[in-house]
Amino acid sequence: MTAKIKRREFITLLGGAAAWPLAARAQQSAMPVVGYLERSAPIRNDFGSFLDGLRALGYEEGRNIRIERRYGNSDDKRLRELAQELARLNPVVIVVDGPITIGMVQAATTTIPIVSAIMGDPGLLGITQLNRPGGNLTGLSTLGDVLFAKRVELLKEMLPQIRTIAVLRSPPNLKPTAMQVTSEAAKTLGLTVRIYDAGERSTWPSMFAAMVDDKCDALLQFTDAKFAALTTALVVLAVARHLPAMYGEREFVEAGGLISYGISLGDQFRRTAGYVDKIIKGAKAGDLPVEQPTKFELVINANTAKALGLNIPDKLLARADEVIE
Repeated sequence: MTAKIKRREFITLLGGAAAWPLAARAQQSAMPVVGYLERSAPIRNDFGSFLDGLRALGYEEGRNIRIERRYGNSDDKRLRELAQELARLNPVVIVVDGPITIGMVQAATTTIPIVSAIMGDPGLLGITQLNRPGGNLTGLSTLGDVLFAKRVELLKEMLPQIRTIAVLRSPPNLKPTAMQVTSEAAKTLGLTVRIYDAGERSTWPSMFAAMVDDKCDALLQFTDAKFAALTTALVVLAVARHLPAMYGEREFVEAGGLISYGISLGDQFRRTAGYVDKIIKGAKAGDLPVEQPTKFELVINANTAKALGLNIPDKLLARADEVIE
């Protein structure tokens, strides 16, 4: 009798033990799955900022939300493959980092909601109504047109004597609208613009040499994931050629670049968490309005200015959000 009881207890315990992994798997599968895709490598703290936003809303990765994170490492063929891979996982939403990545995910799915932290110009993505974009895409715009004009103005304010600006772009992300705005702003200020499209990295030293040979007085570098992945290399090339450079991201100034003006990318990625929360709770991406950036940063590297022999106007220093010394 005792042996039978023990055997019965053993079978009961065995059944319970077998059920534990199943229960754990069921709990895990019940978690909302969020896709996260960036065109570049994990070079900034974008994902950390996104997690901060989720935590503020009560989400904790691995406990009540599962995040499938992927990076294209500036390889667009690989980015396309990763977009398709995430779409096959059928997450509740896919968070992306900009127009190129948006295009890759849109090619992979027309139904999974897409939230972009850096949307650029919504009109170029087919969004005509910001309050209700429709379709499966929403997110945060970057006021790109205004920002590119402002960067030209700040360069002229810092360097009143400049006459020619080199504009550095990264194919295929040529930003035609931004180029038009930049050219118009430059013309208004009596400046000439020369365009340089970055090819293979091995050609960059000669490209920067050409900027000097072409008598460019300053550099305006467009924002791009490929550039962001090579921050220090680009800063070194500009400083070595004594080219005062304006960037769209503070990371370049932290690496030794002269000046940057742009949106706070950390703030943008934190705010994407709010969209994810609403979509998890049943909202449709097309019903969530495209929001404008709310935090901008002007960052100046005083050490670099000194190395380049530049005197930064006091009024500009006073307006800077941060001066690196």
